[in-house]
Amino acid sequence: MPYYYFDLVVGGEFKNQGSIILEDIEVASDRADQLASELSQVKPELQKRGCAVRVTDRDHKELYRTPLDPKPAWQR
Repeated sequence: MPYYYFDLVVGGEFKNQGSIILEDIEVASDRADQLASELSQVKPELQKRGCAVRVTDRDHKELYRTPLDPKPAWQR
């Protein structure tokens, strides 16, 4: 099972939020969505700044990104 790395994206900066071994990118993207939801509740000021959580692999290739202020399902 691969390592996935999670970053808080603030403008052009990537702030490390940790890494974890997970089954696949589907599970990692679910974790990223959870982290984004938690961060938006704890630090609501980040929502207005266009921040996101991204998932990368060990080679720093971005695999997934989710905003802290997601659009409601009916707007997608």
